[in-house]
Amino acid sequence: MPDLLDALGERDDVFLALVTGNYEPVARLKVERAGIGHHFADEQGAFGSDNEDRAALPPIARRRAAVNGRPHPRADTVVIGDTPADIACARADGVRCLAVATGPYPGEDLRAADAVAADAAELAGLLANVV
Repeated sequence: MPDLLDALGERDDVFLALVTGNYEPVARLKVERAGIGHHFADEQGAFGSDNEDRAALPPIARRRAAVNGRPHPRADTVVIGDTPADIACARADGVRCLAVATGPYPGEDLRAADAVAADAAELAGLLANVV
């Protein structure tokens, strides 16, 4: 995942943000310890500390990524997740969702996503077709 985030982070047309049910300090600590925290700007994303309802998080993240007072467009938003809850929160906001089966859920449990990748390399290929 670090290589994929590095590649995406170099692109001018991609904006990376965290959307997670974790409280913000916990989420930021996790990504820092994983060596990928530098990809996620402060004051961006959405967290369990913003709202207990994960479905409310993508709109919060899109508002925080606003340009000229307009939330980041749904059509240009892709949630990447590894749980059914990640897929459900994307669907609740009407945004696309790619799933990666590297967490506790097998690909069969993630079928509601627009596409499912087995690993980061396959996810990179899916993203090439989306962004």
